[in-house]
Formats: sequence, C-alpha cells, structure tokens
Amino acid sequence: MSLTRLPAALSPLRYYNYRLLFGGLLVSVLGSMMRNAVVLWHVTLLVPEDQRAIALGVVGLVRIVPIVVFSLFAGVIADRYDRRRILLVVNGILGLLSVALAVLTLNGSVNLFILYAISAAMSGIGTFDNPARQSLFPVLLPDKELPRAISLNMILFQVASVGGPAIGGLLIARAGVGWAYVFDSASFIALFLALLFMRDVPQRPTEQRAAFNLGAVRDGFRFVFGTPLIRSSMLLDFFATFFASAMALLPIYAQDVLKVGAEGYGVLSAAPAVGALIASVAMVPLIERIEHRGHVLVGSVLAYGLATIAFGVSPWFWLTYLCLAFTGAADTVSAVLRNVIRQLGTPNELRGRMTSVNMIFFLGGPQLGELEAGLVASRFGPVVSVLTGGLGCVIATLWIAAATPELLAYRRSTAAVLAVGAAAPGQD
Repeated sequence: MSLTRLPAALSPLRYYNYRLLFGGLLVSVLGSMMRNAVVLWHVTLLVPEDQRAIALGVVGLVRIVPIVVFSLFAGVIADRYDRRRILLVVNGILGLLSVALAVLTLNGSVNLFILYAISAAMSGIGTFDNPARQSLFPVLLPDKELPRAISLNMILFQVASVGGPAIGGLLIARAGVGWAYVFDSASFIALFLALLFMRDVPQRPTEQRAAFNLGAVRDGFRFVFGTPLIRSSMLLDFFATFFASAMALLPIYAQDVLKVGAEGYGVLSAAPAVGALIASVAMVPLIERIEHRGHVLVGSVLAYGLATIAFGVSPWFWLTYLCLAFTGAADTVSAVLRNVIRQLGTPNELRGRMTSVNMIFFLGGPQLGELEAGLVASRFGPVVSVLTGGLGCVIATLWIAAATPELLAYRRSTAAVLAVGAAAPGQD
C-alpha cells in the first residue's frame, strides 16, 4: 500500500522522520520492557526468600533517586540543544551499560549491589532520553497529526510491553537471565540507526533555545504548576502509579501465590500490555470522537484502581491475567488523554522542561510505589499491599477531580493549542 493512501488513523506514518523514529523505538522499547521485567526476577534470585519483598522495593528506590536528581536539568538540555543528537549520545551510553550487565551476568559476577548500581545508572542516563524524545516527535509532524501520533506511540509502547516481558520469561526459562540482557543490548542498535538516518529535522530558532541556568528550570515548573489541566494530569499519573504499583510484587505472586514459575511470570508481566494494546488500537480512531475528555480521563483512572483491587484478591491465574489486562487498558485510555492535554497545551520551547517535570511524576510514582508496595508487603503480605494500593488510587483520583474543576470540564471542542507548531515536514 502506498504511504499516501494509508488510512487516516495511520496518517502520521506518512512522514519519513516520524516513521524512522517509530520503527527504531519499537525495537528499543521492546528490549527495555524485557529488561525491566528480567531485573525484578533477577533480584529474587540474589536474595533469601524472606528478603525478596523489600529487595524488590529497593529497585524502585535506586531508580527514582537519579531521576529526581537529573530530571531538573534534563528538560533544559532538551530545550537548549539538538534533541536528535541528545538521543544518539544517551542511547549509545545506555547500550554500553546493557552490554556490561550482560557480560557480568554471563560471567557470574553480578551481585545485588552491582545490579542496583547498573539499574541506577541506566535510570539516571535514561532521564535525558525522555524529554528529548517527547520533544522531538511533535516537530516531526504538523499539530493536527499529534493526537493520532500519540495513540500510535501508545500502540508501539504496548506492543513492546507485551513482547518484552514474554520474551524475557522465555529467555530466563530456556537460556538464563544473562541472555535476556544480551537481547536488550542488541535492541539499542535499531533506535541508533533510525536517528542517524533522519533528514531535514526542523531546528528551533536561537531565540527559542532555553538558557542553561536555574531560571530556565524554574520556568518549567512555573508553567506546569500554573496550568491546572497539565498539573492535574500529572498528579493523576503520580498518585495512580504510586498507590497501585502492583507489578513490583508480581514475582512473589507468580512464585508463592499462583505458583506458575518463570514462564507464567512472563505471561502475567505482559498482561497489562495486552489490555493496553487493545485499548491503544481502539483509541486511534476514537480519540477525535471523545468529546467529554475530562470525564473519560477520570473514569479510566478510577477503573485502573478498581482493577488493581480485583487483582489483589484473585487466587486464579487467568482471573489475575484479566485483572492485570484491564489495568493496562484503563491506564492506556488515561495516558493517551493526558498526553494530548500536555502536548497540545505546551509551547514547543517549553516541551522539554514540561516533560522533565512530568518525568518526576510518571517515573517517580511507580518507582516510589514499588518501594511502598515492598515495605507494606514485607510487613502485612502482598495481598494487603495490593488492596490498600488500589484503594489509595481511587481516593486520590476522586480528590484530584474534586479539587480541579477544569479537569472534569475539559472537552475536545474547547481544547486550545497554545504552541505555535513548526512548519509541517514533508511527506515521503
């Protein structure tokens, strides 16, 4: 099929640079999602059984500290320097760290401290990836294509999230943890090549480039917290993932509650992404038809919390799978709407800083949530941890909705584009 005759839902793929970025990210994120699941399993192999819950929780702690430290300036760097070059450097370093983890694991040289240290380093370096990437893709497309592109990006992410943990579980069972890290190392090559082959990427005028100082950081925070819609969308993300970070305890559920082993763990790890993939595909044609976007956003986060509660009480493998799949579907609907709000409501010269502030919320929430879930599970058991987390998500969502009238009032027909988009890049 000619690219000029693609269905409207796939229209962003008509643009050459976006198409390259989409393909490279698909492979790279597949490896990253696999690594995230494998690291949690790896931790359980390195500690005594009675220490697994707290050890899993610490994974979240070692990841969130560098995110908070580096994210303050990651957005400024994305708004000041060439975003494509930032991605080339960052993903090159991440690839080398993944190679080191693979080699050390295959040699039997990895202990818990080394695993935590490499996870922290990858989290810190990765902090510079997201603001540059999220700020790059909108300038590869005209503004009218952004809602569809955001939905397609969600499909990409969820396909990778389905395949990554499933591949990781199979590799753990058949070849060992080390070979899963080898796969992750190789996955960085695709994104690196995609970035190299881009052409005629729009450059920002010099006057739109942020100064590298604390004032530029303050401008980012001032914009986010001074814009109720963007602020509330980030708070929803943070509290939902903080309270409902059930995935951190999934290795314990797989091993002790459901007793399904590594392959079953891989299947369950992919369950949220299966539901998310279905929702992502549905959202591509539906996103332009949803009028009461605020109501749908709040409702989807409430559904996420309720599905987490159901997961916590499920004693059966397939019911657990369905509950986790539903959390993924609900989270995807929420994520698409949150991203539309943020990308269309942020000027191009502030997108990097907006994304870096958002990173504290959307990465800090689940990482701190993993620590919270591990601490509660170590004291009261995994079931109580998941149940109280789901309930906390529901309460926090209702509070944010009540405190932000603009959120429930948000509609498609009243959405305003604040940014002045760059000239539409050529189609290919």
